[in-house]
Amino acid sequence: MSANPAGPATGPGLASMSEHGHRVVRVLAGVLLGMALGAVELAFLCVAGPASLLPATRPAAARGLAVLTTLERARLARWLGHGTTGESGGYAFIAARAALGVLGGYACAAGLFLSGLLLFGGLWDLAWGEAEAVPLDLPGVKLVTSSGVLGLTSSAVLLALSALLVLAVGSLERRLAAHFLGPDHDERLRRRIAELTATRSGIVKAVDDERRRIERDLHDGVQQRGVALAMLLGRARHSRDHARTAELVAQAYGESRQLLDELRSVAWRIYPTALDELGLHAALTGVAERAGVPVTVHYALAERPVSEIETALYFAAREAITNAVKHAGAHDILVVLSEDERTVSVAISDDGKGGADPSGGGLSGLARRVLALDGEFIVDSPPGGPTRIAATLPKAPPCE
Repeated sequence: MSANPAGPATGPGLASMSEHGHRVVRVLAGVLLGMALGAVELAFLCVAGPASLLPATRPAAARGLAVLTTLERARLARWLGHGTTGESGGYAFIAARAALGVLGGYACAAGLFLSGLLLFGGLWDLAWGEAEAVPLDLPGVKLVTSSGVLGLTSSAVLLALSALLVLAVGSLERRLAAHFLGPDHDERLRRRIAELTATRSGIVKAVDDERRRIERDLHDGVQQRGVALAMLLGRARHSRDHARTAELVAQAYGESRQLLDELRSVAWRIYPTALDELGLHAALTGVAERAGVPVTVHYALAERPVSEIETALYFAAREAITNAVKHAGAHDILVVLSEDERTVSVAISDDGKGGADPSGGGLSGLARRVLALDGEFIVDSPPGGPTRIAATLPKAPPCE
């Protein structure tokens, strides 16, 4: 059995040429169909423009606009590979599409017609022997060729230029659709990947920031309490005055109670057990009780959110309450939890002095946490107040 050495080398090249040719044919069909649809759109604009000025004919014009937009979506998806799911582009899209469709389609059709005409003429001259000698005077070169060969050559060049023109018009069609109707599936996927990459790195940074804050709490609070407790016990151990020893032990006991309170506070700030055991309402009630100022919680959720969403809602509310008490000097805080068919929201408003910085460590970390769950985080805090912080999240977390 003899092997064909040329097969492996030429196979991929032929497949690639066939794929490119198929792509050009598809785009050409879409462009030519767009030229016919563009003529219809121009006629529609000429009629719908005056008709839209009359209230009685506006619904009919709106229906015509919707039908043309639907046809454009189908054409873009079927022939140009640009599927869109955005809102209607309106009359601006139809007007721009009609102009591009008619002009671009006419240019492509004219190029193909001329290249076909030259091809037919060249083959006719060569087949019937009616070709005439055609001198070509180029700078420094003099050539003599036949009209048939010249027709075939011109046809090939014009056909290649027409193919490039078809692809260029198709690219303009896709850009126009992306501008008015929204990006296609591939572009949405690229944006989604970029968004997920950014939110994942944001979550890592938020976790690092939270670890630093926990370390500061332990160093400035718990560790200092522990050092003071050890010093008091050490002094009591070496004291020979029983009254002084009893006083030092009493101080050490008080310091140990404060140390336990600090540990509970740090543990509560890291993650409250009430959130898992009793739910979001109970956890926020605990936050309100520890706030030191009046905090009203309106809980209007029909059922308990999933764990990831519940945790994000809790930390958003807790951080906003902490900032309002610690930095804004608020005297009254309102927390409202609500939901609709697809999302659940928490909004925290206070009567403090305002001026909250969304790029600050706590709020920026919350924003990254919410964005990682496909949510929306809003901070509205003008100088002088009031401040409103809101987080809206989907009821189901995004799939990995």
